[in-house]
Amino acid sequence: MITVLLFAQLQDSIGKEQIEMEASNISISELKERLKSTYNLPQIDHVMISVNEEYALPGDMLSSGDVVALIPPVSGG
Repeated sequence: MITVLLFAQLQDSIGKEQIEMEASNISISELKERLKSTYNLPQIDHVMISVNEEYALPGDMLSSGDVVALIPPVSGG
């Protein structure tokens, strides 16, 4: 089980603060594609990803128990 934390517009799009997913031994890229298709999140291509509070790369592998945070770009002035 992987916990996915959502912030800002991603949270608004899905209507939840977090998602529990039955997944392990998948890459960050695979997780993003799964979330993109399941929840219709085209903006997920532009988010930063952290795994267990450390920034992650698209090829990094996930394991059961990981906590993934999807951090959208910040705008403002």
